[in-house]
Amino acid sequence: MVADAGPPPFRAAVDALRGARLRPQIEVEQTRSPKRLAPYAYALEAAVVDGEEDLADGRLVLLHDPDGHDAWQGTFRLVTLVRAELEPEMAADPLLPEVCWTWLTGALAARGLACGEPSGTVTRAGSHYFGGLAERPPASQIEIRASWTPRESTAGVPDTAAHLAAWCDLLCQIAGLPPVAAADGSVVSLPQRRGPRST
Repeated sequence: MVADAGPPPFRAAVDALRGARLRPQIEVEQTRSPKRLAPYAYALEAAVVDGEEDLADGRLVLLHDPDGHDAWQGTFRLVTLVRAELEPEMAADPLLPEVCWTWLTGALAARGLACGEPSGTVTRAGSHYFGGLAERPPASQIEIRASWTPRESTAGVPDTAAHLAAWCDLLCQIAGLPPVAAADGSVVSLPQRRGPRST
């Protein structure tokens, strides 16, 4: 669905996404939207870039159903995938999934954003290389898949620019970048990885 052809609340939400101001380390571009999740959708891809290296990447999709959706408890839904490579010893931390989930909820709360019906998964994956690839060191990756319902204003439009900024805060945190503002002590960043993310 072309964003400019949707109903006014959806167009306003998309315009806010397009106008959001983000950290310079984040490269964002529009990508193809899913067709069957909702009548209207708008999708973005983003990467946290340090020189030639991608430290983390992800996708954020805004869904809109003017008739509402029982599972969403609203007319808008945000769906995301975030991933980054980790040091193997960090990936072995048994508390890592819980910590990564609190980074998402904490990023939203830090910007004063109310959301409903959050759900998601945190997945750790490890790769070991053999044969012609045996010289590569083991690689570990963390992946967050999540969705939540952004609270709407009285005009029926959520603050999508703020939700995008919070999502980018999560991307930067999982990439190991320091927060822009001083942390209150409850924020822990991942250490930088040794090398570039493999594709």
